[in-house]
Amino acid sequence: MNVERTAWDRISGRLRNVIFMTACLSCFLVSGNLLAESPAAAAVEGQPLAANVKRLISALDYLGAPLPAPLVQKLNTACDQRDAAAIQKLLDPEVLCLVSLNPEVRTKVARGPASAVLQQGGFTPFVVKVINQSTVTRQLQISSPQAGPVYSGGALSSLKRQAQPELNRNENKNNETDRFLEVELFQASPMTAQLSGLEVEYVLALIYCHESGKREATLAFDVGAGTQDIGFRGEVPVLFDVRPAVRVQLTIKDFDGRPTAARLLFRDSQGHVFPLQAKRLAPDFFFQPQIYRHDGETVMLPVGELEMEFSRGPEYQRLTRRVKISAEAEQTLEVNLKRWVNPREFGFYSGDHHIHAAGCSHYDNPTKGVSPQDMFNQVKGEGLNVGCVLTWGPCFDVQRQFFSSTADRVSEPLTLLKYDLEISGFGSAALGHVCLLNLQNQTYPGTLGTTTGWPTWTVPVMRWAKQQGGVTGFPHSALRVNPPFAAQRLIEDLDQDKTGTLSAQEAASGLLPAAFQTIDADGNSQLTGDELTQALEQAADQLPNLAVPEMNGGGAMEICVSTAEGVCDFISAMDTERIPEWNTWYHILNCGFPLKVSGETDFPCMSSRRVGQGRVYVQLGQQAELDFTQWCHGIRQGRAYVSDGYAHALEFQVNDGAPGFEDIQLEQPGKVKITAKVAFAPETPRAVAYGLLDPPEGRRAAGDTRVLHAPRNSEYVTSGNRLVEIVMNGAVVGQQSVPADGEIHALQFEVPVETSSWIALRQFPQLHTNPVNVIVAEQPIRVSRESALWCAETIKLLWKNRHLKIAEPERKAAEQTYQRAIKVYQQRAEEAVDHR
Repeated sequence: MNVERTAWDRISGRLRNVIFMTACLSCFLVSGNLLAESPAAAAVEGQPLAANVKRLISALDYLGAPLPAPLVQKLNTACDQRDAAAIQKLLDPEVLCLVSLNPEVRTKVARGPASAVLQQGGFTPFVVKVINQSTVTRQLQISSPQAGPVYSGGALSSLKRQAQPELNRNENKNNETDRFLEVELFQASPMTAQLSGLEVEYVLALIYCHESGKREATLAFDVGAGTQDIGFRGEVPVLFDVRPAVRVQLTIKDFDGRPTAARLLFRDSQGHVFPLQAKRLAPDFFFQPQIYRHDGETVMLPVGELEMEFSRGPEYQRLTRRVKISAEAEQTLEVNLKRWVNPREFGFYSGDHHIHAAGCSHYDNPTKGVSPQDMFNQVKGEGLNVGCVLTWGPCFDVQRQFFSSTADRVSEPLTLLKYDLEISGFGSAALGHVCLLNLQNQTYPGTLGTTTGWPTWTVPVMRWAKQQGGVTGFPHSALRVNPPFAAQRLIEDLDQDKTGTLSAQEAASGLLPAAFQTIDADGNSQLTGDELTQALEQAADQLPNLAVPEMNGGGAMEICVSTAEGVCDFISAMDTERIPEWNTWYHILNCGFPLKVSGETDFPCMSSRRVGQGRVYVQLGQQAELDFTQWCHGIRQGRAYVSDGYAHALEFQVNDGAPGFEDIQLEQPGKVKITAKVAFAPETPRAVAYGLLDPPEGRRAAGDTRVLHAPRNSEYVTSGNRLVEIVMNGAVVGQQSVPADGEIHALQFEVPVETSSWIALRQFPQLHTNPVNVIVAEQPIRVSRESALWCAETIKLLWKNRHLKIAEPERKAAEQTYQRAIKVYQQRAEEAVDHR
């Protein structure tokens, strides 16, 4: 055994550890960052590496972060000479991270020599060098434990419907406080989405920081699951120096020069939205790309050039301009809004009667929904005069604190916010959600301010609301048809001889979607399931139609019952599919019931992008200060039209009578004169919701905002024509094509009226007025036997499907009410003029 000891051996173990650690740190610590020396040049062919680097130079120019001109000149020379070693020697000092893939495709990461300086509130590009010994061509991925949303609790179902489920990934369920980073790789042209397989190549990472100052973050890289090296060698800590974002002040002026609020959208050249959605908390909503600000408020923006899009809802022009954000001095952006139409000049005041401050896309962490001021920003920023915030099941205990019998204190003379109720997520929800507006008291007797103890069907709660001066209606009212199921029901209900088909005699006792002879495609005097299904498919695309819906949803389930009981004021429209919305309304109107229509979004459940995507315009005359009760009474009286805001009926009269005022009386059948003034926006979003994109499901899905039905786009359709129709008892009796040019167009029609009827104006699927009733010889409106039978059939099917959802102590009274409603519709079927 050799016992001779070297000088190193004679040093104590503790001192040896200190010397070893000091040597290691000397290699990695530079300027306070964990830092490696410039990576050694690796063997690689010069031509493909040169092509990669030239693309990288172009990408950095495009991203607004060019390399220094002298370095670019030297790199171009080295690239032209295909000198791989020289290229690496020149570019490696700019490398933030060195990613190595060994032959087994294990990823190892080291810190490069580049300085780690970030810009708060913006994406900073960094060069990453990849040594690819495996030559794989997979997609490189970057991640960080400091990245991810700062919120949690947004409903994935709502986000999926609006094609933005990525906003729900990695949500902050543990309420972590260090989620200040966002990371991604720039893989758009001229860079590539995947590694090339070359032994050496350079890629670009984009890193965003929500905070300023010194921040340490961990960056990790891989090329798929299980490819990180053992231990922590697939990640590296980096200490970033984050320079503050610029606080930009906003001067926002309305079309008349008065201070107001606006909708603002800031994007960089790559389409990044600022402030970053994943880092947003109220007042900015993470599920919207836009933000809302009032005159004099500020927004934090990164240094650089951005595109600013600004507007104030669909009645305003959508304007854009490039803005340059500089850190050199205080900065102010002027936002001057321009209208293309002003319904207030005609006495109309817009509102959205159904929006939420909690649930669906809203987070429930860090707070249980958002505040009245946050919702007011949305309402005013979209140019609405009234916003009805409805407390419902999610966060009910927290949100109910904001209720008041009058408009909320954040309100302004011409912009009101009022908290009321939607019975949803509790109580009668299984028999239909209901909107209760203008409540003086939000606590149902015996419930003690909770969601426990409410009626389990809608008529009692609607009656309670009306007794205190409330205005009541059903939301998201599309009653959808399932043709195969509906065909099967018809056969099960009517097939007396159990042949699996229907004879003319059997079919006569039911309600078919079309005439027997029309459905009988093969002419054998028997209707098969396939023939009925085909007829129902065709009917579902028609307005009106006699296809009986499934009656198993969550919208206007009990509307025919509550209308017959006199406790329902309106049906909601403009957020779900237009044909099944309006079809139900038409049938009830044809029975002579004075049901009105109002416009809503059910934000952010049906549409999570903005309030007022569906809206109602109530005629109040010229007002200096709005009264919420008066506005709600205008809905109840039908002195309104519904619209998506891009289409307007600024005047509609039948013999000088407007909707919601006095009926027009005719002593005998005769002609009525109809006048209207309409206007359509010169620019409208290209989407199914506005009728400018055909849904794959067919016409029955037109107008729907609940789902997109097509890939999301930000395109707009300019000009074109819109078909304005005069509808009498559900049938089109006049029409005229009108240009979508932002101008007001006067229209005139003359229509013969043979029997008491309702008449309205529509432009499918963007616009519908409430009806004007024309009463002939003092006879009530009873225009369709089939409409009355359709209403009765929906009640029967609903009872069959859902009666067990009604609490047993309430069930007998509910059954009696259902039977009473069925008899009312059957009686009106007998009274119908087309049955006499």
